[in-house]
Amino acid sequence: MNRSERLKKLREALHLSQMYVAKHLGINRSSFNKLENSKRKLDSDELAALCDLYGVTADYILNGESHPDKSSYFARTFETLSENDQEEIMNAIRFKKRLKDKLNDK
Repeated sequence: MNRSERLKKLREALHLSQMYVAKHLGINRSSFNKLENSKRKLDSDELAALCDLYGVTADYILNGESHPDKSSYFARTFETLSENDQEEIMNAIRFKKRLKDKLNDK
């Protein structure tokens, strides 16, 4: 998998739009689209911002080394949220778990 494929896969795994990621990087969507299609080089500030957003290392984005760890990204990010946001996420997790348990009981 090449860099552009990794960028797209990471973004889609978090269900983020190109527009959202572009705003996070401070660029327009067209420029971000070019990053995802290897038609534009990734600068160091953008790389750092993507690593932070996606919870992966620069080595993973650039070379595919060291697979992203969703659990550690979740834990690091969760701690930075307000108590209200944390409670909202916990409620969503509880809800999804109950749904999964009900489906497994059938």
